[in-house]
Order: sequence, then structure tokens, then C-alpha cells
Amino acid sequence: MTWETVIGLETHVQLSTKTKLFSRASTTFGKSPNTNVNLIDCGLPGVLPSVNKEAFYKAIRFGMAVGSKINQTSIFDRKNYFYADLPKGYQITQMDLPIVLGGKIDIQTDSGIKTINITRAHLEEDAGKSIHDEFDGFSAIDLNRAGTPLLEIVSEPEISNAKEAVSYMKAMHQLVTFLDVSDGNMSQGSLRCDANVSIRKKGDSKLGTRTEIKNINSFKFIEKAINFEIKRQVQVLESGGNVIQETRLYDSYKDETRPMRSKEFANDYRYFPEPDLLPVVISDSEMQEIKDHFPELPKEKKARYQKEYGLAIYDAQIIASSKSMADFFDAAVQKTKNYILLSNWLIGEISAFLNKETIEINESKLSAENVAVLINRIDDQTISGKIAKSIFEEMCSSGESPDQIIETKGLKQITDDDSIEKVVDEVIANNPDQVEGYQSGKDKLLGFFVGQVMKETQGKANPQTVNKILKEKLTK
Repeated sequence: MTWETVIGLETHVQLSTKTKLFSRASTTFGKSPNTNVNLIDCGLPGVLPSVNKEAFYKAIRFGMAVGSKINQTSIFDRKNYFYADLPKGYQITQMDLPIVLGGKIDIQTDSGIKTINITRAHLEEDAGKSIHDEFDGFSAIDLNRAGTPLLEIVSEPEISNAKEAVSYMKAMHQLVTFLDVSDGNMSQGSLRCDANVSIRKKGDSKLGTRTEIKNINSFKFIEKAINFEIKRQVQVLESGGNVIQETRLYDSYKDETRPMRSKEFANDYRYFPEPDLLPVVISDSEMQEIKDHFPELPKEKKARYQKEYGLAIYDAQIIASSKSMADFFDAAVQKTKNYILLSNWLIGEISAFLNKETIEINESKLSAENVAVLINRIDDQTISGKIAKSIFEEMCSSGESPDQIIETKGLKQITDDDSIEKVVDEVIANNPDQVEGYQSGKDKLLGFFVGQVMKETQGKANPQTVNKILKEKLTK
């Protein structure tokens, strides 16, 4: 029997605000447990929340980018459930009147571009974190994350397989980082998703029973979790069973999903309007302010790189696809005029280093100014391309500037004709057999002589000058 998969994603984007959604507690990641917490986050009696304006601005910016309708008046609701990491006993969220309605995101698939429609995006506070492996026989609660502002983005069930789900999440990551809505750090939980997965007989219009896989926080795990769940549901149905609507967790060690709890319905949460918060109204002037300060997105960056700096389409697309790389290029290009060489280094040597270390360029010791200086020293022939690579390695490990490394290690290129000619004469005198071979027609021996000269000068001789002088001397 042929089955088809239907997937909808609920993406949780942690907004990059300095403080929480309803309190002034810090959102800084990595602090000691229960230090980024105040009375409001703890849900103590008598405290009152107040909204974070910046969270609204970031949500609106996202909505504008995907062509959504922005509800300039939005309200908050209480979602009631009891769990240890939710000290108030309810979560403040937006149920009936979310800030963002509709919109769409284009994703790249094997068949080309596919549009995934967005149902809604709403603001809500995050819960704390339960820790079960720190203390033998006990669970611990860290409330640092409680109250952190989230934008939950709900897609229509239009994703057809795990690869498309990954493509959707990559498009989402690119968008929220370029918009400066979130840092998109999946390992820290800044971007994660719940996957609603169901299968049905090919051609059926009725959706199958869905399961929800909670809190998947890497592209690799999204693909693995969804593929496992599809296979599991097929096996259940083909063996005569029924898929149960439930919430499941993905175990990356066992590469499987397992039941977490039965799937709740909206009425299980007893939603009602949050009595401690008035409706939030965004004025027309505030909407205009957000539009006026709208950031440049990858498509516009790509076009600008081609027009202003003469980059090839492929090179411009690669650099513009990553916010950290694009920001680095935009800073470095102000310090050098050789835009093409800068682009080649970013896509070549620098990207290779970053891939090897599995880091972003902003996490490395490289600075845009130092890379621009390196490009300038190659361009003005202070150093050769070969020496530049060794200097680059030192820059990656020490963070020093190219000029410091050149000065300290005496790596300045030899461009003086007389000095190079002296070395060339010595190499020719020491290799009479090779000279005779070259002059008898073995042109490839020129490389041998170039290598010998570069060896004698420790790679400092200008290669173009070496080639020119050798050809003059060997053809006499």
C-alpha cells in the first residue's frame, strides 16, 4: 500500500531581548541555575506582569517579512496546566487574538521551490527546565528560562517529508537571524520545533491521526525523528492497529520516538483571558518605525553584492546565506578594495576552517579588520598567497593581526629583482643537469627551478618575479 505523509511544524523561536517577556530578569544564557529569576518569574502572590515592548517589535518584524496580517491589538490568555517547571500553574500565551496571522515561507525542495503557508505566530513565555540527571534519586528545577519570550510559529500541514521539514527549519533559521529576531542557536534552545506527523493512504483527502514530537533542536534530529515516526505509523497501520493521538519524545541515542503523554485538546487547558494584562495596542507610528528600520534580507544582500562588488552569483549567494558571514563580509569590505579576493578567501580557506571547527565565523578569533589586512598584504605583494595561508593559520589560533605576524616572523615577501636574481643564479649553477634538460625542451622543469628558489628564500620570493627571471636566464 502507498502512503503519504502530512507534517505541520510548530516552531519556537526565542526572541533575542535582554529581559524576559513579563519581567526585568535577564535572558542571558549559561548563568548559574535560578539566578536569572525574579518574583514575577516565580509566580509569587501579588506580583503583576508588564509586557516587553521589544518582544512585540520583533514579532511584528517577523510577520512583515513573511507577508502576514499584523494584529495591532492583541491580547494574552492563560493556558492552565500543572508541572514542576511552571511555578504559576499556568503559562501566559496568545490563544484567541495572536499578534501575527497568515504569511508564507518559500523552501527549497528536490522538485524546486515550494511555498509553506503559516497559520499564525503568537507570543508566549517559556517554562523552566526540569533536570533529572544531576542528583541521584531527585529531580531539580532551573527557572532561568521561565518567562523568556518566545514566538511560536505554526505552519499549515503542507510539509510532505522529513527533508522538506529540515528545509523549512533552515529557511526559518536564516530568516529569524537576518531579522535579528533571534540568535537561532539550536544547541541552546533558541530555535526548536514540535513536529505534528500523520500518514494517510495516497489520494485520501482526510487527514490521518497525528502524533506530536516535542522539542526537536537540531536539523539532523528533525529528519531522523520524523523519518522514524513515519516508519512507525506505517508499521502500526499495516499490522491492523490504530495510531494513537499522543505527544512523543525523540531519543537521539536510540534513534526512536517514545510516548510522553496523551495528546491534550484546547479545552484541557481551560484557556481564558489573562486578567492581569490589558490588550496591547501597537500604534500606526510604531508600525511605521518598524518598517523604517527593517533589516536587509539575504535576497537583497545577494543582489547588492553582485552590483556593488562584482561578485559572481554563486559567491554572492553563499556569503548572503549566513548572517554571521554576511556581517563579516560587510565589515571587511570597508577595509579593502579587492572584493573578489576577499570573497574567494571567505568561501575557500575561511569556510574550510569554520567547517573543520564546526563554528560560526563570529565564534572564531578572526576579525573582519584582520582578514581585510591579510587581503591587502596579498594584494600589495607584501606576502605571497602561500605565505598568506600560514599567516591565516596563526591568525585562527592566536587572533593576532597579519602585520604583527609578518613582522615577528620576518615573512615579508622579497620583491627586489637583484636579490631574487642572485638566488636564481645559485640555483642554476647548482643544477647543471636540469638546466641542460630544460634547454633541450623539457619545459616542465621550470617548476623544479621555481621550487628550488622558493625553498632557498623560505617561500618569500615573489613567484611572478622568480618565473620571469628564470625564463630569462634559462633561455640564454
